[in-house]
Amino acid sequence: MQIDGHDLGVCSWSVSPNDMRDLVEKVTAIGLAHVQLALAPLLSLDDKRKHGELGHLRNSGLRVTAGMIGFPGEDYSSIGRIRTTGGFIPDDAWPLRKQLTIQAGRLAQELGVSLLTTHAGFLPRSSHADYGKILSRVGEIAAALAPMGVTLAMETGQEPASELLQFLNDVPGGKVAVNFDPANMILYGTGDPIEAIHILGRHIRHVHVKDAIPSEKPGLDWGQEVAIGTGQVDLEEMLLAFREIRYVGPLVIECEFTEKLEGVRSAITTMQNLVSD
Repeated sequence: MQIDGHDLGVCSWSVSPNDMRDLVEKVTAIGLAHVQLALAPLLSLDDKRKHGELGHLRNSGLRVTAGMIGFPGEDYSSIGRIRTTGGFIPDDAWPLRKQLTIQAGRLAQELGVSLLTTHAGFLPRSSHADYGKILSRVGEIAAALAPMGVTLAMETGQEPASELLQFLNDVPGGKVAVNFDPANMILYGTGDPIEAIHILGRHIRHVHVKDAIPSEKPGLDWGQEVAIGTGQVDLEEMLLAFREIRYVGPLVIECEFTEKLEGVRSAITTMQNLVSD
């Protein structure tokens, strides 16, 4: 299925699959052929089980738009908690998270997937003492993935687009992309998503379709994720902005406020109506 020239997919974690067979059945049932795949559950499997799971995916006909890696110990209960526990920021968690990201990269390579997305964590400002350290960490990951043919893509939302752009330009080697999530800009209170598309431009390699409304205290308290088309992400303007920056990659539905397939089906209908009007 395509929307305005983009392949439409869904995040695997948004359909809460029990295993790969269940994922394939659910994604196929809602009429999609593209999926972003959470890789962490596969990393813990023994070789025999992993081989079986990957074989089922390969034989399904589904196309994987990107892999995704999250980390144990990340706490999204509040913006304050994820600020200190997220991504590559905590010093004590860095060695394990580096190892997991590289393992996920190898798995992506095995699947023929060229993009691995993650939340790198709240990036310090360029004037902060830790800025160079986090630049180095992201650069290390990108350099380790590059020989595998896998590009690291940082998900948006935890910092303004202009600060993320500076960080991308400063990363050693410069081979880091963006997984653009418009709703995250609203949930974290970090700026206007349409403006962010134009700022990040050529760095955008993958897109989440998600919607949200802001909190009364943006940046301090979470905004609220809502059904796609009912929040403050202007979907028409979003598609127009993608045309203007010549983004031709996938649009992948992410529903985290509900784990019901009905939420994903509603999002598909909304996107279809958007381009048929």
